[in-house]
Amino acid sequence: MATDNKENKENTTQNNDEKSNHSDLPPAPKGKRKKSLLIFVFILCVIAGGATGWYYLFEAGHVTTEDAYVDGNLVQITPQIVGTVTRISVDDGDYVQQGSELVRFDPSDEYIAVQTAKANLAQTVRKVRSLFNNVEQAKAVVAQREIALKKAKTDYHRRQEMVKSGGLSREELSHAKDMVDSSHKALLVAIQQLKSQEAMTYNTDVESHPLVRTAAAQLRKTYLNQLRTRVVAPVSGYIARRNIQVGQRVNPGAALMAVVPLNQVWVDANFKETQMRNMRIGQKVTLISDLYGDETVFHGVIESLGIGTGSAFSLLPAQNATGNWIKVVQRLPVRIRLQKDELVKHPLRIGLSMQVNVDIQDQQGKLLSGTSPASPRYQTDIYQAQLSGVEKIIQDIVKSNDIVNHKDS
Repeated sequence: MATDNKENKENTTQNNDEKSNHSDLPPAPKGKRKKSLLIFVFILCVIAGGATGWYYLFEAGHVTTEDAYVDGNLVQITPQIVGTVTRISVDDGDYVQQGSELVRFDPSDEYIAVQTAKANLAQTVRKVRSLFNNVEQAKAVVAQREIALKKAKTDYHRRQEMVKSGGLSREELSHAKDMVDSSHKALLVAIQQLKSQEAMTYNTDVESHPLVRTAAAQLRKTYLNQLRTRVVAPVSGYIARRNIQVGQRVNPGAALMAVVPLNQVWVDANFKETQMRNMRIGQKVTLISDLYGDETVFHGVIESLGIGTGSAFSLLPAQNATGNWIKVVQRLPVRIRLQKDELVKHPLRIGLSMQVNVDIQDQQGKLLSGTSPASPRYQTDIYQAQLSGVEKIIQDIVKSNDIVNHKDS
């Protein structure tokens, strides 16, 4: 018990000593705490100012999305005739110029068809020439019948005078009258035959006759089919999705491959409907591709704003007339036209992801285009001169088988 009292006294003495030591320390200066507070407030102001500047410089007046992808024309290569593949000149990734041969079919059937059409045209020209000759022959028959009728009438009138003088019997006069009637009927038959022959050649010549034109058209068709045994590229671009093999039998319309002109690609950016309030056609756009990274920035302009959401044009459009409807923010596709010189330096591929930033400060553009395109957006001219070679063939066949022209030459 005495020991416990002694320990309590010692602890009390120690606590009193510590209190006296704390009371001897100098008080903390208020100026130092105030300085620290000012520094902290200054740092907060700098951060707030930086955030505000960043917002007004880079965020205000801009709309961004990462739901954007590169799109372009996939020119499907399809045959126009039935054929068996004998040659494939390209493969996926190859670059082809417009008009380059891609696939070749066995030309044997088309060659035979062309030769048959040539023979048919030659035979038709000869047949039509005979129709014109029949007209001349019918005219000669008519002239002959007119002479016979005139002679019969002369004989009849002479016999009438002889009957009056009693030098000829009335029976002979009756026979003369029958000859006049017979000659007149023969003339009528000849005139009808002439009209029938003239109807076959009315207002035409050999070259412009319908039968010759039909045969010439058949030759043009077979000639085209022979040219179509060579499938050529309608545009310049890169080969993709080749799915044919040598020896394969293909039908018209079958997809052989696709040609992708990468110099004509664009970007389809899907913006939320709440982001498109201030978007206009012609606004400037900056884009970044995941392929090249932040160091490469593409520039473009808005070419068109979406006409409808993706769900509106889907095979099975959404039907919201139900009791459990939940509002979902829709997205509209915005087409962005890219600068061609940048595409040459940094080619893009179909389907690549893009980060899009639209500057919406310029509100002078339209929401929808109000004018029709002044010129075709896409076209090819490789098929325009296909019939140039067959015209001379037709002219030569007509000239060599038209007997009158052949004799004149």
